[in-house]
Amino acid sequence: MNVVIMIGRLTKTPELRYVPSTGKAVANFTIAVDRAYTTKDGEKQADFFNVQVWGKQAENCTNYLDKGRLVGIKGAVQNRSYETQNGEKRYITEIIAENVKFLEFGEKKHSERSYDENGYKTLEDEEVPF
Repeated sequence: MNVVIMIGRLTKTPELRYVPSTGKAVANFTIAVDRAYTTKDGEKQADFFNVQVWGKQAENCTNYLDKGRLVGIKGAVQNRSYETQNGEKRYITEIIAENVKFLEFGEKKHSERSYDENGYKTLEDEEVPF
């Protein structure tokens, strides 16, 4: 069984892309999840997780979430690998979200993003998880 449930804050605004071959939306972002304990000095510690969400939820995350917002994630852990242009093998562990709950609402601040001629970022072949 591979089920993950997390609550954390976005570390940056989600990035929306569309898979060129299918046109399916995919958004990527990172959340910081506080650990249950503090250091000897009383400082909180956090773990950082890369999250990927697909379809309409991806579009909603991009439209309504921003850096610092609190979200709940339910999904699964997935590992994948790819080869760089230099021939080095890289491994990625990420959470593939099946459900994203917005736990804080507010007006989204629009950040500057670069888009292609169609208005979207596109995925490279090594970024497609299937």
